[in-house]
Amino acid sequence: MAKAYLGIGSNIGNRKKNIRKSINLIKNKCKIIKISSIYKTEPIGYKNQNWFINCVIKIETKLTPEELLIFLKNTELKLKRIKKIKNGPRTIDLDILFYKNSIINKYNLIIPHPRAHERLFVLTPLKEISPKLIHPILRKNITNIIKGVKDGQVFKL
Repeated sequence: MAKAYLGIGSNIGNRKKNIRKSINLIKNKCKIIKISSIYKTEPIGYKNQNWFINCVIKIETKLTPEELLIFLKNTELKLKRIKKIKNGPRTIDLDILFYKNSIINKYNLIIPHPRAHERLFVLTPLKEISPKLIHPILRKNITNIIKGVKDGQVFKL
């Protein structure tokens, strides 16, 4: 079983329900180890949209990174995610943040997530559940990485 961290976000419809549904669907394929609190977060990039709610979950899975990505994209489709605008509104957003200590750089899959270390909406819930997690490229733990990041407002719900 591989340990992985997933980022979950929503800013359309019943956001908490969207997150709960996604976690329940993820439970069908993966063992949930930890779930962070939910945070209300300012949108990054495209600002003309509702604020997001985000959390991070730690899982154990038998899926390879590629299989996990396919499973998460199918889960997004089940929850009616439609991509219209880059960084735009969405019912659900499921991202692989970390998968073991893997460093993967393929056309459709980059692990660790290429912007995880720049985003408070990822780092804040990640710090809550795994403050000593080491970023495999930066070789720093989450607690140290978060100190210099100021990309948007994040509030615990």
